[in-house]
Amino acid sequence: MWRTLYRPTGPNELALIVDSGMKRFPPRLFWQPIFYPVLNVEYASEIAERWNRGEEDSDDAGFVMAFEIPEKYFQQFQVQTVGLDHHQELWVPDHQLSEFNDQIVDGIRVEKTFLGRKFVVPDNIKSVLS
Repeated sequence: MWRTLYRPTGPNELALIVDSGMKRFPPRLFWQPIFYPVLNVEYASEIAERWNRGEEDSDDAGFVMAFEIPEKYFQQFQVQTVGLDHHQELWVPDHQLSEFNDQIVDGIRVEKTFLGRKFVVPDNIKSVLS
């Protein structure tokens, strides 16, 4: 049994996912101690549209990535509710991200896109957006 999770991203993170063959999320930056996939597409869409695309200094694009991991592996993490009832995420410590990536079944896919008028699709991500 698999659990579907979602990850809101911007163009830079999407490009790194594409570089991995759509199989891995990139390492966290030094100031990011956790990787947080979310449990539902509604919450992921809110983040992708409002933060990744909507912030004034954003790249004017947000994406919702979807992927599956085994239910048994999922159960080792405590679900965190960080706002409204549907604002649920997993907090994966940065040192566990490689192991987490190894659990992804059948790769990562683009579930939704939020593209602003200013956004020009870079060549390195065009293939996953068509």
